[in-house]
Amino acid sequence: MPGTCVIGLQWGDEAKGKLVDILTGEHDVVVRYAGGANAGHTVVSGGQTWKLSLIPSGILRDGVQCVVTGGVVLDPASAIREIEMLESRGVSVAGKLQISDRAHVVFPWHIAEDKLLDGSLSGGGAIGTTGRGIGPCYRDKVGRALAIRLGDLYRDDLRLRIEHVAAFKNRLLAAGAPGSEQPVTLDAGVIHEQYLAYAERLRPFVSDTTAYLLDAVEGGGRLLFEGAQGALLDIDHGTFPYVTSSNSSGVGVASGSGVPGRWVERVIGVVKAYSTRVGGGPLPTEQDNAVGLHLRERGREYGTVTGRPRRCGWFDAVAARYTARLSGVDELAVMLLDVLGGLDELKICSAYEIDGRRVTQFPSQIADLERAVPIYETLPGWSGELADVRREADLPAEARGYLGAIADLVGRPVSIVSVGPDREQTILRARPTSRRPPWQASQPSPVAGA
Repeated sequence: MPGTCVIGLQWGDEAKGKLVDILTGEHDVVVRYAGGANAGHTVVSGGQTWKLSLIPSGILRDGVQCVVTGGVVLDPASAIREIEMLESRGVSVAGKLQISDRAHVVFPWHIAEDKLLDGSLSGGGAIGTTGRGIGPCYRDKVGRALAIRLGDLYRDDLRLRIEHVAAFKNRLLAAGAPGSEQPVTLDAGVIHEQYLAYAERLRPFVSDTTAYLLDAVEGGGRLLFEGAQGALLDIDHGTFPYVTSSNSSGVGVASGSGVPGRWVERVIGVVKAYSTRVGGGPLPTEQDNAVGLHLRERGREYGTVTGRPRRCGWFDAVAARYTARLSGVDELAVMLLDVLGGLDELKICSAYEIDGRRVTQFPSQIADLERAVPIYETLPGWSGELADVRREADLPAEARGYLGAIADLVGRPVSIVSVGPDREQTILRARPTSRRPPWQASQPSPVAGA
């Protein structure tokens, strides 16, 4: 099997980093193919906690090559900080990391634009970005005229290009927005010197990763693709406009990495045993009550990158079923099951009511999702702790029933269960013997304006 892909099926923060770390031992290359320093992956092993944003989680194991592709937007300072953090803690990076020369680079003007524009959605409101400049960098990438890629940092005309872009961005930032603070003034000379230093520090890692990955799969190498954020934040297929700026669902693997989808043999959809979201946008099953507080505190639901408290709610099977189909998922990994311990009863959203209609298909329009009232199935909870459980048979009957309900409602078998943050706190179940059986037809979602 040349390729395995790990995709978050919710709004991010599904504990993908732990799963990638576990699966790395079965692969030769770990590939980060989308997003930027707005992603946060946490891995706990041997009592140590590692927080990564740009470097693939596979970097913590020896004998594996880690690749950051051209689908990623790269903040050089963040990448260097992660490299130096890893090296200071005894993790070798030299010879194990490649960064694409095609990756677009985040500059100070992107961060300034992010802060300026986040609260400027049409109709009011804010997306709630991390403020890392990711969206503006992707916008320049698509616009082309003002984009600078990592390979450009080694060209003789870099200073002229920075001067050109900085002059344009200074005019843009000077216009500001109503009620905005004093605009940032960009000094092209300072930025040029700063990014020359970044380029020199990253030089040993820069390569044509597309060619490397194509050679790897054609040579029988086993690739593990590490998704960032979650499929519900996909720019084209997520809860727009409250989304990230890349294809964070399974549809982005090929475009972000340069590896054709035919090489991906196994797709694992990662879900929490409940739902969380950071920033703006609807969360139909949100629990702004004692249940939500229980989930936040037991699950340590605070952003890896920003530290912001996450909004928490019951598991949404309507949303997860949609993203499992969208990403071509073969099996599920249910993470943080232990967090549900101590709740007398559990709920799973199996359908929505929208304007008096029962709907089982995830709405394509945000206005419809905002009006969605969850329809729940109620299951019994359990009181015992799961942290020391290593076999499925040792799970409480209620926990096994809960996993079965998720599998039935999402339409995919559960093959991996996490009962704690450490690498060892994982239960491996039998993998499915066949791939992607036909999905049952679902009811059509309402169409805005119909």
